[in-house]
Amino acid sequence: MSYYQYHVFFCTNLREDGSACCQQYDSQAMRDYAKQRSKELGIAGPGKVRINTAGCLDRCNEGPVMVVYPDEVWYSYVDREDIDEIIEEHLLNGRVVERLKI
Repeated sequence: MSYYQYHVFFCTNLREDGSACCQQYDSQAMRDYAKQRSKELGIAGPGKVRINTAGCLDRCNEGPVMVVYPDEVWYSYVDREDIDEIIEEHLLNGRVVERLKI
């Protein structure tokens, strides 16, 4: 069994040359929000959910991006409502949010 049921990585990369990157979409704030919500919902911690920051996940043109392991599901999102939907559907109920999947 995996140490976490779901391990979520948010790309928060900032490219200094100004080319497309997830941080241009405020990905750090979205990661912080997801981490806060998972704690509020009581789903954070060993055996549950871990929200992490990642460096470049190399999908910048589809950004902002996050990936949920062990399911290997990649998402793009726009706002907190999208993050809430991913948390509710995928992390709480095990259902992939097809409309946000990349």
